Amino acid sequence: MTVLRAGPMLRMLVLVAGLACTQGALAQGAPTAAAAAPGTPAASDAPAPTPAPSSGVARPNAEDPALERRLQAVTKELRCMVCQNESIADSHAPLAVDMRNEIREQLKSGMSDRDVIEFMVARYGNFVRFRPPLDWTTYALWFGPALLMVIGFGVLLSQLRQRRNLVAARAMPELTAADRAALDALAAGSPNDKTGNR
Repeated sequence: MTVLRAGPMLRMLVLVAGLACTQGALAQGAPTAAAAAPGTPAASDAPAPTPAPSSGVARPNAEDPALERRLQAVTKELRCMVCQNESIADSHAPLAVDMRNEIREQLKSGMSDRDVIEFMVARYGNFVRFRPPLDWTTYALWFGPALLMVIGFGVLLSQLRQRRNLVAARAMPELTAADRAALDALAAGSPNDKTGNR
């Protein structure tokens, strides 16, 4: 019964993760249908709202471009825990924005890039890295695809050999010299024909 529930639950989790990833893109100023509807006050009539500190985008710190380059380098190495196929630098999910802001503060406080990555690994595990280290816990991750390919190739070769042997077994066996002589005698209608047909 639990297996039947796993399909809808998995679809719901994927849908929620996708919505979380696109939420940041929508929060960046995409016009909504209500703002574009006729009869609503124009945007120039109302004062522009000030963005919240976590509005979906980590604002670059223009005062220190070297810090921003370091921030980009570190966040390109780390995976968004919501989207999972994007780096923190590319993701618009609120969690990724918070992680970028936290990394910026850690870099400002004097932590090295390696220290920041180790902090994130301690908090989220090796999965947060796009390139996890090679150790006994990640052997399956690094060598699993190659191992599966070798196993698949071995299964394919085994199946091809079995098929070839099956075809060879079904093929007509080779005739011996005695069988050929009997066949020639039957074809020529010799007196050794026991059926009486000539």
